[in-house]
Amino acid sequence: MNIREMSQTPHLSASSIGKYIDCGLLYRFSKIVRLKPEFTPDVLLFGSAIHWAIAHINQGRKVGSLLDLPDVLQCFEEYWTSVVKKTPVLKYSKGKDFESLMKEGKGLLKAYFKNGVDDGFKVVSIEDSFSFTIPGLSVPIIGITDCIEEDDSGTIIVTDYKTKAKAFSEKEIDKDMQLTLYQMAMKAGEYKDREIMLRFICLIKTKTPKIAQYWTMRTELDEKRLTKKAIEVWDGISKGVFIPNDGHWKCTNCGYKEACKEWTQTALEVASG
Repeated sequence: MNIREMSQTPHLSASSIGKYIDCGLLYRFSKIVRLKPEFTPDVLLFGSAIHWAIAHINQGRKVGSLLDLPDVLQCFEEYWTSVVKKTPVLKYSKGKDFESLMKEGKGLLKAYFKNGVDDGFKVVSIEDSFSFTIPGLSVPIIGITDCIEEDDSGTIIVTDYKTKAKAFSEKEIDKDMQLTLYQMAMKAGEYKDREIMLRFICLIKTKTPKIAQYWTMRTELDEKRLTKKAIEVWDGISKGVFIPNDGHWKCTNCGYKEACKEWTQTALEVASG
């Protein structure tokens, strides 16, 4: 079963857990009511275009035929052009447009290519979907890993690629829920008896593009905390508890502002009635 099929049945994921914690009403609009957002932020499409190009690089590594830089840039250009054309309401960030993001994406990929895309690890899988269950949770947790590799000692390396405006802080790396979930997924599957390392590779959108690697591991306590969070989140969802988080930093670029206003008005009318 692929990730599309998995997502059609009740489930949780790193993004859905995070979305519910950030704003319950946002989760309701996107996951329960399934409203179409009023617009799509450019960062979502841009990130997917970068991921697409890197996946092609890793596919070449896997079969022993690394792509040349011009091929990688063409891959990005074709995907970025296609996805923008297919998006009816695309909201560009301040100072950004189609051409500037095309240039920025190619600059990031050039920096990534120059930095060394092959670190000598064996590529095991690319864009691999997973599903696992945890005690106390009635639905599976699903997701997809960007790249799984193996080093000479047999250690499994789970790499997630990010495009960021600035470097990660140590706290962000240590507390990132997605990486914790990846480790749990690996241990619940075929790599349960292997040592697991987690890694972010960040393409940082500074004036001169930078590439940064961040390595981390997760403890048993980290896994227990995420397990508890997932159970509590699903309990809230099951009971229909969707509390809006007014003033969250994500409100600025939320695609459900009008729906949020309508929800507020409806709630006021019901209360007064």
